[in-house]
Amino acid sequence: MYKTLVIDDEKAVHTVIRRLGKWQELGLEEPRSAWNGREGLSMMREIHPDIVFVDMNMPVMDGSSFLQKAAEEFPLVKLIVVSGYDDFRYAKTALQANALDYLLKPLAADELNRVLEHAADLLDKEHGVVRKITNTEHSYTADELPVAIKEYLDQKYMEEVTLDSLSEHFYFTKEYLSRLFKKEFGCGIYEYVLQVRMNRAKQLLKDPSVQIQQIAEQLGYNDSNYFSKAFRTYTGISPTDYRTEKTS
Repeated sequence: MYKTLVIDDEKAVHTVIRRLGKWQELGLEEPRSAWNGREGLSMMREIHPDIVFVDMNMPVMDGSSFLQKAAEEFPLVKLIVVSGYDDFRYAKTALQANALDYLLKPLAADELNRVLEHAADLLDKEHGVVRKITNTEHSYTADELPVAIKEYLDQKYMEEVTLDSLSEHFYFTKEYLSRLFKKEFGCGIYEYVLQVRMNRAKQLLKDPSVQIQQIAEQLGYNDSNYFSKAFRTYTGISPTDYRTEKTS
């Protein structure tokens, strides 16, 4: 998971960012705290964060001085300025330091998570490449990985596929896999597995010679009643009624 750091002399800002951010969903650790630019630089050298929020108006070392030093020492870190002032001088300093964004206080949840997602996407592209899977020599870029996950699910949908097992198979965090898959296909991994299972069930139900219990087992359900309930929830009709409609 990517590390984050908040540098601000106001405790309330740390609290708001921590509460509003979708940390787990975006594959990010909850942020550590520093209270001025000098302390922030020291902590960056210690924990090596990937994303840093920094205020512009702080004691000891202000945001402008911090940004100049941080940009030189940590050129790959995603810097996000948080300021209570809509000041062109601050914005210019942020731009010169290649800051990712300039957010105004009070922070809004949607704006905060938008920039967090953007930072995570950039980090994914920089760090989420050439990870080898199983014992093969094949590797995937961040663009290829969701397609590989989909192909894997298409083959393994009848098994008990979990985010933990996918993480072990592909050597990526489950948060990263979930986010990448949903971004590419517009649905979650579990949602996709259910979709594949139900579409396969519809095909099998058209053959009257195949018992519903057998269909359930082929789809990975040990309990035919659980399968029937899942099918009804997904389609709005029971497997028996669906079969009757399609074969009558």
